Amino acid sequence: MNIQQLISSEGKTSRQKASHPILLMSRIRLARNIEGFSFPGWSDSEKKLQIYELCRGAIEQVEEFSPCIHFSIESLDKNERQYLVERHLISKELCEGEIGAGVTIDDTRSMSIMINEEDHLRIQVMSPGLSFDSIWNRSDAIDNALEKQLNYSFRENLGYLTACPTNLGTGMRASVMLHLPGLVLTKQMEKVVRAVNQLGIVARGIFGESSDPSGSVFQISNQQTLGESESEIIHRLENVIRTIIVQEANARIRLFEQDEDRVVDRICRAFGVLRYANMLSSSEAMNLLSMLRFASDIQIMPANVRSMVDDLIMNTQPSHLQFDYGGILDSNQRDLLRAQKIREKLSSIVEPNPSDLDFTLLKSASILPKNETGGATSGEPS
Repeated sequence: MNIQQLISSEGKTSRQKASHPILLMSRIRLARNIEGFSFPGWSDSEKKLQIYELCRGAIEQVEEFSPCIHFSIESLDKNERQYLVERHLISKELCEGEIGAGVTIDDTRSMSIMINEEDHLRIQVMSPGLSFDSIWNRSDAIDNALEKQLNYSFRENLGYLTACPTNLGTGMRASVMLHLPGLVLTKQMEKVVRAVNQLGIVARGIFGESSDPSGSVFQISNQQTLGESESEIIHRLENVIRTIIVQEANARIRLFEQDEDRVVDRICRAFGVLRYANMLSSSEAMNLLSMLRFASDIQIMPANVRSMVDDLIMNTQPSHLQFDYGGILDSNQRDLLRAQKIREKLSSIVEPNPSDLDFTLLKSASILPKNETGGATSGEPS
């Protein structure tokens, strides 16, 4: 299967929408290396190719990846690589890979294994909402199947050996993607970032490390992997996520209690610009669409606007636009096409109606059920 066929065949993760007003997606990523080989950053081309063939052969024997799609990064052009980054199927680091770099993607598009990124293997499993139980079980099953065929680098006192010392131990990064416009608009997000850092948790933008938090979308993940078990890491992260969700719900409510007219004005302006703009940059579109998602969450706009916004945020990313167009576009052409697509989608959507304001869904959604791997449920927002 080539990249065009991948794009045209909609996967499970493309069909499943984030139904929660704050929680978008959860992910677990495992870093693994093979004993006797240098890390990719210290390996020559010949060794990288050996690792590539060894890992690819092992992945082909994993039941969870049957059927699957495999791409050599070297065989993909820049736009094809960026498309996989935008779909969260590969990292920005693997996007720059050459000889010996590759990725295997399962047919649901919810799992991928990167070869010769920073480590020999990066196993990742994703799912909408907060679902660490299921994605950990799937990650663990894939990891165990690969370990039967590959001799992982492991030491009793250090755990799994990794290229970056911060990944030593379990080699696991668990992350949750959250939509946090309330905390951003009330200027509390910086305080939240500092607080979670003290707990060994980090907040990044939508595409991970070094990416901007456009659209008020943040990835919250663990930093510490050494000295804790996988279940302990997930437990700690879930407790932090539950607290952030309650804080976000409270921040949204306070925004309206303190200055409802100004908040409604921002939502209406966002709708107006998106509905009539001739050109929109990716960052501007994400920030404005974020306000419409916010409006849908509190009933000021129809409930179906949320899933429409999620689709637009993905499908108006640069590579998605170019694949849809069928050719390479410069930045101005992309901005024109992005605005056109958004105008077309919003043409049948009724304008925001402040009289429909309702926080019921937001309040109930902030009280997450207790997860088997998680901690106690947080209280209802005031």
